[in-house]
Amino acid sequence: MTTRRITFRLYPTRQQEAKLYEWRRLHTYLYNACIAHRREIYRQEKRTVGYFEQQNLLPEFKQVWPEFAELGSHALQATIKRVDFAYQRFFKGIGGFPKFKSIRRYSGWTYPCKSGWKALTDGKHGRLKLTNLGAIKMRGKARQWGTPTTCTIVLRAGKWYASITVNAQVERETGAGAIGLDFGCTTAIATSSGEKVAPPKFGRTAKVMTLQKQLRRKTKFSRRWKQIQKQVRAEHRRIAQRRQNWIHQQAAEIVSSNSLVASEKLELSKMTRKGKARKRQKAGLNRSLLDVGIASLASAIQVKLEEADGVWVTVPTRQVKPSQTCPSCGKQERKPLSQREHRCECGCVEDRDVAAAKVMLEWALGTNVLSRGGESSTPTHCGGFAQLASVRRHQTRCSVAAGSS
Repeated sequence: MTTRRITFRLYPTRQQEAKLYEWRRLHTYLYNACIAHRREIYRQEKRTVGYFEQQNLLPEFKQVWPEFAELGSHALQATIKRVDFAYQRFFKGIGGFPKFKSIRRYSGWTYPCKSGWKALTDGKHGRLKLTNLGAIKMRGKARQWGTPTTCTIVLRAGKWYASITVNAQVERETGAGAIGLDFGCTTAIATSSGEKVAPPKFGRTAKVMTLQKQLRRKTKFSRRWKQIQKQVRAEHRRIAQRRQNWIHQQAAEIVSSNSLVASEKLELSKMTRKGKARKRQKAGLNRSLLDVGIASLASAIQVKLEEADGVWVTVPTRQVKPSQTCPSCGKQERKPLSQREHRCECGCVEDRDVAAAKVMLEWALGTNVLSRGGESSTPTHCGGFAQLASVRRHQTRCSVAAGSS
């Protein structure tokens, strides 16, 4: 069984929409109250408050504030858990200190189990029934429906959505091919077969630039500023939807004919850090990288490969150095980022990104030139025994397919 997430657009009535806004406000108050409680206890008693302690205080909290009773205990517990997640991230050093949230920045709430809601649909449109609110019309289509498990109500750009997770038996067809991928901003996807996909450049639209220019000229929080800000949010939402659609189309096309995909390990957070020198050029490069959505694209390919029982191989960039290695002879030579063509003394001439993709595929299959002549052509840095076994199974599958044809 695989867990999938399907997002439906909600169309509440005016009364239902007012109630949704009210529930969102109450969840925001609960979130901020939990943070205030943790801070006060630490200031007075010098100890950390945990999730279970705050959860056990919910009955007393609802007696003082009876308006929270209609929200449901499980949804309130999920909001408290959200606070606990924020503190856990802070303690682990992967997030900042939790802060109070304004209502404008609080997206929604979650039903962590089947209590409090019910999806009246078979995966295509239908209604969402919430306790103490009634049935809300929703539209959307799931590629494959299953057993609903959780539901998250989200407000985005003034529109309400229901994000539902389901347990489904996913089946996806794939081929016996193998391919290496190199991601970038000049070429969004370069494959080992020589194909290059141009970057979509969704974020560089004239409408967004015009709206942002108008927004800068208005008095902040004025009536006209709020109108333009609403248009900017709507346009960014459309851009995000177009980018997400493009990502899933590219990922589905790659997985449909390749059951083994090799790509480098990307640390996008480090790649898009602010530059200390040439800040304008670095900011432009960061925008180009984020506009392609490299991390989301790689994640989508990996998820679809798992559904098709394929293999995703992560190539260690610092050891293999794909962009500096010749796919023909294995010679390594540093190249500036402006040099977009790979030329080697052995006579190999390739596009820089295509050459890097070929090096990654050869390394994943154990046929790279860096390991030729050794005791074994299988690389020793293949990400663990499980990944190595998956690569070997793929090689066996390819040989069987070639023999039958």
